[in-house]
Amino acid sequence: MTTRLTLVAAAPTAANRAFAFPADEPAEPKALASVSRLAERLPRSGRVLTSPVACARQTAEALGLEATTEPLLRDCDYGRWTGRTLAELEAEDPAAVAEWLTDPSAAPHGGESLAAVIARAAGFLETQAAAPGQVLAVTHPAIIRAAIVHVLAAPALSFWRIDIAPLSSTRFSGTHGRWNFTALENP
Repeated sequence: MTTRLTLVAAAPTAANRAFAFPADEPAEPKALASVSRLAERLPRSGRVLTSPVACARQTAEALGLEATTEPLLRDCDYGRWTGRTLAELEAEDPAAVAEWLTDPSAAPHGGESLAAVIARAAGFLETQAAAPGQVLAVTHPAIIRAAIVHVLAAPALSFWRIDIAPLSSTRFSGTHGRWNFTALENP
């Protein structure tokens, strides 16, 4: 049996607009008001999951979805960089930022490494493959990029080459533990 998975990137937050590492914060109300176009493209049957982070839960609600919280879908843990901008961090500690951007196992911020996020996304995919059917999940761009990297068996640093817009949808299909990346639709 096949599992069809659609990952929806949560609506943007103030941190996203400021190019800051996000915390557990609400989605921008204006973005939530514009989800109707996305809702028309989404499957309306099967399991519905959401990240425990506020912006993802609010996005699911705005889409009219009753979702179950799935901890594996939470955003990357940015540790002490949470709430700060990349420009600010580059000015303060350029070596730490360079390490984070070039070494998938590095976590100079004290949070999750890129390798850990990719492993968590892979774990989520494994749990979904065990229960065939339709799955819709609202999560974060980092988790969607990590899932794409895992499915394509791409090098971890490919993560930085994938753009995932807020309120975009990404589809995968999986059979017998093997996943295929099938589509990316921007808003």
